Amino acid sequence: MPSRTDIPLNVAIIGAGLGGLGAAVALRRQGHSVTVYERYDFAGEVGASLSAASNGSRFLEEWGVDVKAAKPVILKQLIMHNWEDGEVQSTYPLGDYKSKFGTDYNNFHRIDIHRQLIKSAFEDEGEGPACILKVNHKAIDVNSEEGGVKFENGVEISADIIVAADGIRSLTRELIGITPEYTMSTSCCYRCIIGADKLRSLNLEDYISNEAIEYWGGYGINKIVMSPCSNGEVVSCYCFYPASYNNLRDDGWNIGATPEQLVETFPDLDPRMKTLMLNAEDIKMWRLYRHQPYPFWTKGKVCLLGDAAHPMMPDQSQGSCMAFEDAGALGIIFNKTFRENYSIKEGLSLYEKLRKPRATRVQEASFRAREDLSERIGWSSSSDRPGKLTIEEVCGYNMREHLDKLVAELNEAEA
Repeated sequence: MPSRTDIPLNVAIIGAGLGGLGAAVALRRQGHSVTVYERYDFAGEVGASLSAASNGSRFLEEWGVDVKAAKPVILKQLIMHNWEDGEVQSTYPLGDYKSKFGTDYNNFHRIDIHRQLIKSAFEDEGEGPACILKVNHKAIDVNSEEGGVKFENGVEISADIIVAADGIRSLTRELIGITPEYTMSTSCCYRCIIGADKLRSLNLEDYISNEAIEYWGGYGINKIVMSPCSNGEVVSCYCFYPASYNNLRDDGWNIGATPEQLVETFPDLDPRMKTLMLNAEDIKMWRLYRHQPYPFWTKGKVCLLGDAAHPMMPDQSQGSCMAFEDAGALGIIFNKTFRENYSIKEGLSLYEKLRKPRATRVQEASFRAREDLSERIGWSSSSDRPGKLTIEEVCGYNMREHLDKLVAELNEAEA
């Protein structure tokens, strides 16, 4: 008979976005049996670029995800432009980022990194049994104490752990007793992409080669954030504007828009950026909300992860990294021999204690950065306020050291 430490967990993950797949890979690598339940007929990720600073990229590398195959652009600097004419106002080189923080600062197209996470989760290569994917499984009820999930198609399953990675509109969150408190932000956002060939034809090729996150505005609601991804073959833009401009109230981030609508929203903007916008593709509007921190993340055998646990403004570029950190925490806590140290319930409690304060701090800093670019990690000035979130705090984070310290403190308190 195998010992208790040799018995893998049966894990159910609700949601096959970046966070859910990250959790699947992290727990697969520890030898657990993982099934991912996706509510739709699986079509993959949508959206534009995402930045994976070292605190997120570190886990991708640890899990054996083929980062190079995800075609990142390695970011080297932050550039600030004048809003009206595009002149460079300041440049913040990131220096020897990899030497300092352990990985490159990768900028991915969401589709590219999602594809590699799918391979790492569901294909045979790599440590641990390949995860199983079940599509067209919309969870409609959970039994947190028994570890049960009921799906709209009539299927019912049980699991040792249920990871709710079902996004900002998580149903599981409400099923375990959390009623979100949120308000409409004063901001909305357009996102769009444009191909490198088109940029070259428009004499905008420097936007491909700068290896930078580039900004216009940011001291107030209006802000443009641009960066290259997909090996420099795509440039992605996030364009923030006052919600009062068009009173967008529809929920979601896939509301279609035209190039003309995009340009008309920013009449005084740098003409080169307006040229880019007029030639952009896949333009979508995105209504932003401010969520208050939730009172808890775990109940019984259920834990929340990613946007289901801590929705945040995009202004620190940390949404995906926080989801990867959540996933990494589950893999570290529920390692191959976790039963020698604690039970499943104790492990989930430890997960919340480890993750909630840090994610909440980043969540709050992201809200401040929505209208004040000086709050963005990576920018620095003599006027930085005490307690500001720093690039060292975010990118240099060592989760294992944090966990060891937390466990020691808990043991001391119980002694």
